Amino acid sequence: QVQLVESGGGLVQAGGSLRLSCAASGSFFRVNAMGWYRQAPGKQRELVAGITSDGGRNYADSVKGRFTISRDNVKYTVYLQMNSLKPEDTAVYYCHVIIPRVGGRQYEYWGQGTQVTVSS
Repeated sequence: QVQLVESGGGLVQAGGSLRLSCAASGSFFRVNAMGWYRQAPGKQRELVAGITSDGGRNYADSVKGRFTISRDNVKYTVYLQMNSLKPEDTAVYYCHVIIPRVGGRQYEYWGQGTQVTVSS
């Protein structure tokens, strides 16, 4: 069993910053890829940022230069530092992890979601 607990969402003004955290716990030895997705009302879920086990990063074009993803492999936690926030960043943000299991099969897990609202 794996549980993801998100925190850090909230209401901020345009230009402000937030730092999201997602901590994984349960019966596993390591975590492969970790990432953040978001979904705004009436829109499709999109990948915001991802990070591989060796630290490789990728970002959606809309957040490049403003958001930074990082991870702590001791605490099994992924972070998303969001700067220069815009109203269009308003969405529910979900963390996502991929964990290898015995036999080589990989499983994906999702956080409960945290609301980020950016006012103009």
